[in-house]
Amino acid sequence: MKKKLIFLTLLLFIAYILFFPKDAVEAAAAGLVLWYDRVLPTLLPFAIASNLLITSGYVQYLNRITSPLIRLILPVSGNGAFVVLTGFLFGFPMGSKNCAVLLEQKKIERAEAEILFAVTNNISPVFISSYILRQQLSLPHLTLISYAALYLPPLLCGYFLLRRAGHFSDTKRSGTLHGSEMPASESKMNFKIIDAGIMNGFETLTRLGGYIMLFSMAASAVNRLPLPVAARTLLVGFTEITNGIGLLPLSGLPLRTQYLLAMVFTAFGGLSGIAQTSSMTKGSGLSLKRYCALKLICTGASALLAWGITILFL
Repeated sequence: MKKKLIFLTLLLFIAYILFFPKDAVEAAAAGLVLWYDRVLPTLLPFAIASNLLITSGYVQYLNRITSPLIRLILPVSGNGAFVVLTGFLFGFPMGSKNCAVLLEQKKIERAEAEILFAVTNNISPVFISSYILRQQLSLPHLTLISYAALYLPPLLCGYFLLRRAGHFSDTKRSGTLHGSEMPASESKMNFKIIDAGIMNGFETLTRLGGYIMLFSMAASAVNRLPLPVAARTLLVGFTEITNGIGLLPLSGLPLRTQYLLAMVFTAFGGLSGIAQTSSMTKGSGLSLKRYCALKLICTGASALLAWGITILFL
């Protein structure tokens, strides 16, 4: 059944390209422009920096500074603190990518990785404040409270799940070291590491560009369905969030509804986000089903908070 559904989807996608070539090409171009203008310059430096910190071993020094602060919020290991930091500040999909890399290197425990993988993979604060609230909705005064609506649910979810799972230490396990206890002699930086970090960053961002292009085309196809504007906006937003949020000012919906939908799309991340996350964690064994379930729970909580914001401030 699953294979038949995938095959049918591919046929419909090919039919869309054949029957609406102009729309398909324009959507592909728009997706690539979005990737080039916004995603590449925003995420590539962070992707390279993350790779260099992990590969060189210098992440231990960052953990010594940040982990005591992050542990005031979440009971994580030293390397778990790094995943939290990059997941919330660097933006999607750095949380899932770094979680998978550290798990593969046995620098983070699987139980901790399964939780952090799901709760730290969030849209960056810069995207929320600049593109959503300032450029599309003209609501920059709601920036801080919107951060709370989007980030508080995953933080609370992560806190309770981590507490339930138990304490994650930074001690030796299976011959590898966790957190900030790696000896200084094991930290090194050279041009080989730098070159590998740069290439890994470009590989990651190129892969994301492909997904953004494909799902921009899928969103364009969905937008051609003979449905009311509100329904099409909803479907496009759950397919690819940037396209969905871009349709909101043109939808004719009340500003309250536009804001609420923008927060829901952002909290969920769209089908494109799920596909990108799956790509970043391929081979790690991290559960995508668990990820989607926790994302839906956090999205529901964010929707309730956003609804409260519309009542109080809009």
